[in-house]
Amino acid sequence: MSLLDLSWRNMKRNFRLYTIYFVSMLIGVIIHFTFSSLMFNDDVLAAIKNKQNYQLGVSVASVVVFLFIIFFILYANSFFMKQRKKEFGMYLLFGLNERQVAWMVFLETLFLSAVSLVGGMLVGGLLSKFFGMLLMNLMQYDKAISLSFPIEAAGQTIGLFALLTVIISVQSYLSVRRVQLVELFHAKAKTDKPLRFSAWLATLAVLLLGEAFFLIYKTGDQVIWKDNFMASFIAATVGVIGGTYLFFRQFLGWTLQRMSRGNGYYAGDRSLWISALRFSIRGNALNLTFISLFSAILMFLVGFVSINYAVQFDAVKREFPNHLAFSSPDAQTLKHVEQLIQTKHPITAHETITGLRAAAVSDRGIAFGEPKYFTDELFLFPESDFNRIVKLRGDDQQVDLQGQEAVVLSKGIPDPVKYEGGEQPEFTVKVKDDAKNATFRLAEKKDYTLLSMATDGQGEASQKIAILVVSDEAFDGLKQPAALVSFDVYQIEDAKNANALARGVQALVATTPGVYFAAFADLYSIQIEGSSLLLFSASFLAVIALFALGSIIYFKQLREATEQQGQYAILRKIGVGDGVMKRVIRKQLLFVFFPPLVLGMLHSWFITYYPTLREVKDFSQLRSIISAVLILYFLIYFLFYLSSVSIYYKIVNPKNAMT
Repeated sequence: MSLLDLSWRNMKRNFRLYTIYFVSMLIGVIIHFTFSSLMFNDDVLAAIKNKQNYQLGVSVASVVVFLFIIFFILYANSFFMKQRKKEFGMYLLFGLNERQVAWMVFLETLFLSAVSLVGGMLVGGLLSKFFGMLLMNLMQYDKAISLSFPIEAAGQTIGLFALLTVIISVQSYLSVRRVQLVELFHAKAKTDKPLRFSAWLATLAVLLLGEAFFLIYKTGDQVIWKDNFMASFIAATVGVIGGTYLFFRQFLGWTLQRMSRGNGYYAGDRSLWISALRFSIRGNALNLTFISLFSAILMFLVGFVSINYAVQFDAVKREFPNHLAFSSPDAQTLKHVEQLIQTKHPITAHETITGLRAAAVSDRGIAFGEPKYFTDELFLFPESDFNRIVKLRGDDQQVDLQGQEAVVLSKGIPDPVKYEGGEQPEFTVKVKDDAKNATFRLAEKKDYTLLSMATDGQGEASQKIAILVVSDEAFDGLKQPAALVSFDVYQIEDAKNANALARGVQALVATTPGVYFAAFADLYSIQIEGSSLLLFSASFLAVIALFALGSIIYFKQLREATEQQGQYAILRKIGVGDGVMKRVIRKQLLFVFFPPLVLGMLHSWFITYYPTLREVKDFSQLRSIISAVLILYFLIYFLFYLSSVSIYYKIVNPKNAMT
């Protein structure tokens, strides 16, 4: 019998074991090809406004996704090889050398890789249409996505998985070569010894976790965090990591130990699943700690980018409330501009505001907390023009100023402030071509935009416009013909898709260097496309990473099931029925899957919700988004749990046990 025949016979005989391995490879191909297809899909590229940034972002994300796929598949292969150690021992005993066994494994890997590549690319091509539509929906583009199998994506996937096949073959060869023949026959005889658990360390685990959650809950507290940031950060980090490790290493074991000493230990099936778990605590503690912490990081990542995506729509509207705004041109040019706008995006509102060019005499930091983010040139606008624009937008931001009072428009400040009469800071300015200085009393600092940052066709924005709103009386007293400057502000229909219109208007009005021009569509496209791609990529990454983390528990339990076939055979011989065995397996695996799930969800809720809550406290969807991420995480692990229970039972059942 040739090695090829032997390989084929192995796959038919151990169909269930090979199926687990094959499904792991198939999932990896599907995910990678789906992601790669989106990078080269012509319909997607036609809809994207910033193609270069999109392809760069997808390329970086695809590399990260592939790294997780490598981890996922190599871990599956490690389980696969350990399950076959006894089989390899038989081959070596019957005269095959290590290279022949490794070559046989390579042929099996090559066959499985080829089948998974073909099947994965077919399924991935179908899924790429769905995910392409999902991406367009995230970006709010009304674009149909056709079914396609890009040659570039296929070539990239084949090349990367050919490399992965080589890596798997090397791993398999080393796995065969490093194990001695005697060890092969006893590969499944090794078991963990039960640990002795400390009530003090179990209590310490709870205290550390409680301390960490309390500190995270108090994020932003003046005394705890602002005055003692480093100490609070270290304490919270140690509490989360140390508490999680001790929770799995000591608290769970101590709980099982207490249960084993209770009066009801021998009642029902408790002794069966509790005793099995006590022997596996040592081997599972580090894995469960890693899974809880890393899954919390993943959920934080997805939660953060989901919140970032959701707030972008409101953020762009607040940063760029004017759909089009530019320095007022001559009457003839303005007429051409309005004709151009009306043909593509009908005008819904138009206002002209007039201000004065000025320069700060006082320290600019008095008015603008971070002067480097604002233009050196200062603009003064009368309260009547400001209130007119505010009313047009439907905002409740009107001002009522008297004498030399002024309001600073400082968009982005974390804490807007109103000053009482005796506390109003003074701020002196000099209007262009005016010999005298003017000193104003700052009545308020508003987090509000009158004129947004200037933009260009590439989505780049300049500094924020430094603006003071002054009383009409003060404005009239400072008027200088040379200092006057006017701006036309437009609201139009379908502003988010007005990129082409923005370029046409800019070509008409921005012929002179330094002329102000800003378009809502310029920043909308780059902000929404960027946040959509970030959310899409992070979700892909999180799904494959969660599968990889779940597979750690999954394959560990299947390995333990194989090692415990003898114990379950004894139970069956003494009369333990199938119903009891299934119940024992469900409870045993629930104790393995449930604690890291709950602890990971708690970690992610605290590190996502409370630090973020302070930054986006006005965002009503925050709790819903984080809850949705946690529900998805729960569903993935619940599916792993159900699959583990099913396969675990089939392994320990003599009628279905793997040979």
